[in-house]
Amino acid sequence: MTPSIRPEAGSVTAMVCLVAVALFALIGLVVDGGRAVALRSAAMDEAIEAARAGAEQLSLGSLRSGVVSLDTSAAVNAARTFLAQSDLTGTVAATDQTVTVSLVRSEPTAILGLVGIRTLTVSVTASATDLHGVTEGD
Repeated sequence: MTPSIRPEAGSVTAMVCLVAVALFALIGLVVDGGRAVALRSAAMDEAIEAARAGAEQLSLGSLRSGVVSLDTSAAVNAARTFLAQSDLTGTVAATDQTVTVSLVRSEPTAILGLVGIRTLTVSVTASATDLHGVTEGD
């Protein structure tokens, strides 16, 4: 009896390779996706804190006249100082009542770099408004 060559020979090996690549890609998405969520959360926390630091800068001149408003240049400087102390750069804008901070943060990927995705980049914007007196719902 001569052994016959079956057409399915080697098909299990090809299927195992495809499944292994798919599982590796899935693991990469889970690991680096989790890192992206954590990076976004940390960036948002930093932007909020910088905006709050700016929103604390009240204008003494307007306070003396009975109006509560921000000293916009001091607010921008306070927010930028907070960012600089955290080794971050971003854009800061201030109005009479609100400070807005925008950050862009990037971090290298752990696994997805093997398929060409080298960095995770997130962009966040946070605002803080100085509230004074008693507000409804307190």
